[in-house]
Amino acid sequence: MKVAALQMVSGTDLAANLRSARALLEEAAAAGAELAVLPEYFCLLGRRDTDKLALQERADGSGPIQRFLARAARELGFWIVGGTLPISLDGAVDSSARAHNTTLVFTPDGRCAARYDKMHLFCFDDGQTAFDEARTLVPGAAPVSFVLPSRDGHAWRIGLSVCYDLRFPELYRHYAREGCDLLLVPSAFTYVTGEAHWELLLRARAVENLAHVCAAAQGGRHENGRRTWGHSMLVDAWGGVLAERAEGAGVVLAELDAGRLRVLRTRLPALEHRRL
Repeated sequence: MKVAALQMVSGTDLAANLRSARALLEEAAAAGAELAVLPEYFCLLGRRDTDKLALQERADGSGPIQRFLARAARELGFWIVGGTLPISLDGAVDSSARAHNTTLVFTPDGRCAARYDKMHLFCFDDGQTAFDEARTLVPGAAPVSFVLPSRDGHAWRIGLSVCYDLRFPELYRHYAREGCDLLLVPSAFTYVTGEAHWELLLRARAVENLAHVCAAAQGGRHENGRRTWGHSMLVDAWGGVLAERAEGAGVVLAELDAGRLRVLRTRLPALEHRRL
């Protein structure tokens, strides 16, 4: 199955970000991808952390971001994982209230097939740069996976996660126990933490769970002055980097081989040797 990780440098204008996302989705579809993954906050990286709350939508498909994702999936005829967007709590849109940072999965017919609310909220302060997502977001409560029947006849079980989740291996071990073949990590890693830990953590999650990893990231200098690490990549279950883009908007493509995955799990049946 050919998979695309879409790297963006999202700005402060929703319409411009959606146009950029559509162009990348069209490029991925034209290249034969069956699944395209957008980065965290693909729809907006505002000047203030609270700016995204004004864009929050109900989880009923009626908002402009959800309509955009559903339409793109339907018109381009492939699966889209919509990075993240702000989804309101309990269906009540309130731009002054916190929201969920939510990943939605759309099928080729435009149906929403899965929803995952980011469980682990990023907090960082090095004396110069500070982030605390809990000021604007409410964490999700449960892992979510879904099944994608690919053109090669394999039913891929895919586990959802977002950015800071990457530091919590127990989430991915849960997905391994569910039999996930592919782990998705849409992200907006900071430059500082990304440079130190991004590739290390992605490859570790792949190796320890004998699963492929697709990480679509924000990558570059943003309109709000923030710099994200980028390096969107696809990693195979042996820890090898199949494809990568360091910085700037673009499409990162790789073919994932279900047969090779079965061979690796047979040669090294580590998942069957767990004692905890």
